[in-house]
Amino acid sequence: MIPKSVSGKELIKILLKKGYWVRSQKGSHVHLRHPINSPLTVPVHKGIAIGTLKAIIKAAELKEEDFE
Repeated sequence: MIPKSVSGKELIKILLKKGYWVRSQKGSHVHLRHPINSPLTVPVHKGIAIGTLKAIIKAAELKEEDFE
């Protein structure tokens, strides 16, 4: 099951394992790139809003096992 609350740092670690890399950071937002998938922006907050989290999961094509 995908957790209801994930911090920005935790989500970035997961995305780095999936092939994303950090392009830049502006304030509390990290911009990530991937060779195939579309670019993402992840807020580095203690808890990412559920709607934002769902949108990032969908765009990055993440699965439940990625959060274990």
